[in-house]
Amino acid sequence: MNKRIFKSIGAILAGFITVFLLSIITDFVLESAGIFPPPGTGLFTTRMLMIALVYRCAYTVFGGNVTANLAPDRPMHHAIVLGIIGVITATLGAVAGWNLSQHWYPIALIITALPCTWLGGKLKTKAKK
Repeated sequence: MNKRIFKSIGAILAGFITVFLLSIITDFVLESAGIFPPPGTGLFTTRMLMIALVYRCAYTVFGGNVTANLAPDRPMHHAIVLGIIGVITATLGAVAGWNLSQHWYPIALIITALPCTWLGGKLKTKAKK
């Protein structure tokens, strides 16, 4: 296989792992601090979900930027691919956990995945100019 393909896969994987790890770590810190309830309790307030949506969007922008920076070429293309993967995983998460939270939240995660990774890629291409 072409070395460039492995670099492309690595760039997208790095962006995905970045978003995933930052989200999980932040969830854990907020749960440990008592700001969020422990997992599995189902006590999700609108305020808590809004906070989670804001930091997840910020992390998704950052993940798109990581992917664009590591891409061997066409950084925006790689950021968009990450966004499509984000839409798919958010959709699977929404289906699996539909009754675990307010319904607007998983829908918002699906809707924001692609624009956030696009913005991350755009920040990379603007910084390059």
